[in-house]
Amino acid sequence: MKFTDGYWMTKEGYTIQSPKEVFSVQKKADSVILYAPYKKIERRGDTLNLGMSTITLSSPQPDMVSVKIVHHEKNNHGPNFELNIAEVQPLIEETENQVVLTTGNLSVTATLNDVFQLQFFGENKLLTESKFGAQGAITQVGGKHYMREQLSLGVDEQIYGLGERFTPFIKNGQTVDIWNEDGGTGSEQAYKNIPFYLSSNGYGVFVNQPEKVSFEVASENVSRAQFSVEGESLEYIIIYGPTPKDILEKYTHLTGKPGLPPAWSFGLWLSTSFTTDYSEQTVMSFIDGMLEREIPLEVFHFDCFWMKAFEWCNFKWDEELFPDPKGMLQRIHDKGIKVCVWINPYIGQKSPLYEEGKKNGYFLKQADGNVWQWDLWQAGQGIVDFTNPDAVKWYQGYLSDLLDMGVDSFKTDFGERIPTDAVYFDGSDPKKAHNYYSYLYNEVVFSLLEEKRGKNEAVLFARSGTVGSQKFPVHWGGDNLSEYVSMAETLRGGLSFLLSGFGFWSHDIGGFEESASADIYKRWTQFGLLSTHSRYHGNIEYRVPWLYDEEAVAVTRKFTKLKVQLMPYLYRQAVYTAATGVPMMRPLFMEYPEDKNTYFIDKQYFLGDSLMIAPVFTETGQVDYYLPEGKWTHLLNGEYKEVGKNGQWQTETHDYLSLPVWVKENTILVTAHKEHQSVAYAYNDTIAIHCYQLSIGHHEQIIVNSSGNPLAKIIIEKDNKNVVIRTDGLVGANYVYIHDNERVIECPLAQSELTISLEAQ
Repeated sequence: MKFTDGYWMTKEGYTIQSPKEVFSVQKKADSVILYAPYKKIERRGDTLNLGMSTITLSSPQPDMVSVKIVHHEKNNHGPNFELNIAEVQPLIEETENQVVLTTGNLSVTATLNDVFQLQFFGENKLLTESKFGAQGAITQVGGKHYMREQLSLGVDEQIYGLGERFTPFIKNGQTVDIWNEDGGTGSEQAYKNIPFYLSSNGYGVFVNQPEKVSFEVASENVSRAQFSVEGESLEYIIIYGPTPKDILEKYTHLTGKPGLPPAWSFGLWLSTSFTTDYSEQTVMSFIDGMLEREIPLEVFHFDCFWMKAFEWCNFKWDEELFPDPKGMLQRIHDKGIKVCVWINPYIGQKSPLYEEGKKNGYFLKQADGNVWQWDLWQAGQGIVDFTNPDAVKWYQGYLSDLLDMGVDSFKTDFGERIPTDAVYFDGSDPKKAHNYYSYLYNEVVFSLLEEKRGKNEAVLFARSGTVGSQKFPVHWGGDNLSEYVSMAETLRGGLSFLLSGFGFWSHDIGGFEESASADIYKRWTQFGLLSTHSRYHGNIEYRVPWLYDEEAVAVTRKFTKLKVQLMPYLYRQAVYTAATGVPMMRPLFMEYPEDKNTYFIDKQYFLGDSLMIAPVFTETGQVDYYLPEGKWTHLLNGEYKEVGKNGQWQTETHDYLSLPVWVKENTILVTAHKEHQSVAYAYNDTIAIHCYQLSIGHHEQIIVNSSGNPLAKIIIEKDNKNVVIRTDGLVGANYVYIHDNERVIECPLAQSELTISLEAQ
């Protein structure tokens, strides 16, 4: 939100008051409280008729500084983000001119006896600062009150994150409102808004406010990142990295690590699509069609019309189309396929459950006690109030019945259009609850899945989210178009989302809203099956490949099988993501933070720490992409490139069975050496160990099982003459491939130790 008229003047209708000095300091064991009046105090009379900010500095975790600014203390009706607060006792030092709070390698300095400012240092490097006049207690004509902070930006500093944003990847120059909305993938609105940004200068900023936070990133003031909230208090937390990975690891230690999805969820999901006609016969024909064409299929998804129209949600199969749902689910399971069904948190007035929910007070209410209703989506729908424990049990009860019937997962759609004038059971502030509702909704469903299926078997397909929702994977990117520009904006939004604390991500392969051409279907298939999670879904047409052309079948088969083959690598990367919070799918600058050429790249990504992928966004098959310095080997064709210290842009043309997928040097890539029909298999059985341009010295790699636990270990020692491979825990007929620049050495691994002579080759 903007409060100024240009650089010098205040916008008409607003008054801005800012701390002018620190009048006094109160030191505690774990915090410092600064009393900062809105006028410099020169005589006793100046202390009268004057406002003041009370600023509390503390440390919720090592390397984190919390700044809480309060004008007038108000009751907090919640909700509040669930944070992992540690018992940190920071070092607090006070001199005549300043007070310094230090936690780990991060410190904040507040000036005393001078103009007010805060400076944040990471290992003695100035990261950012709240300069004189940056903080503001703002009143608007009519009585509204806002709190504002502005943090300085360096000359070459770039800002990323703020949730799923389809606008430009770098947020400098943008206005971003943290407010969940159902706006598709082609606007400034977003389904998953996160008040957290990551700076190229080695720090992150988390605004600990669940309500709407308005960011002006190098926009209203082009040398500052501004954020503001309505009300009379504002808290933000500076997180020191210094690397992007360090920042995200610490941020997710505070807000929650991404949940580890089950191994089977990484396989191909196929949907009925939204408004298409379908019955059990249609569903089984699609499943059989995939299996007959030797396309490994892991999950079949039933979208909205598994229930009767106008009755969403009644959690009851449409008996005319599905007369034997339990038997149908068993028949699908017998083919080795899991089942997902669509749900949302709304109950239409025609649903048999509406009267039950109304009678028992399970819906959000109006101020007069009536159910809060509208007709957007379902006629007369009520919204389940997940702050009511009885409503939670009621809702979970119907989902539990579906799980007992044989459903394996839920697509938790919607959760964004939540009213700001509703009354909650627990008295939550409806403005704060608007975004937070998505957390409650997905937590309710995810916790039930964990209870019924086990901790390692719970997975959602969720659209909305807020801070902490990363604990309930997986999220997908929302309603896109079947166009290349939408495919690119989908990736851009995904990378922004993954820089906001989330570990796993998917999108509608082929686009959602329109009919897809065979061309874009095949290009999007490549991209989709080289994402962490992969789902065919559409609105008005089926997304099975044979309805496009036979080449689409070949493309789907190749890249689905490639993903199956890569699962020993992919699931190990997933385990790392769940443990650290570093996203499994990430922009190039996370792997090459010293290479400023990577800072602006949003049409390429790393899948894990070793595979660099550049999707094709043109009908001609031409793709322009960047290779950073290093030795690179193409995963699909074995091509080798060595790139100098300044990096190198490439221009290539690819057919539908190819795209740039490069393996970086010093990679031990473990893949399956035989075909599997599922992504969940024994990852240590009959494998290929690919060693790409290993440097001289010691290298190690573990293999995890489909529960994420260590299964086998590979140790490799390389010198100028030999490569020695030692293994523990492998079974089957395994092979080693030494990618030594432009040559490849292949050897069977018949025992637990093998020496390969480089000179003999």
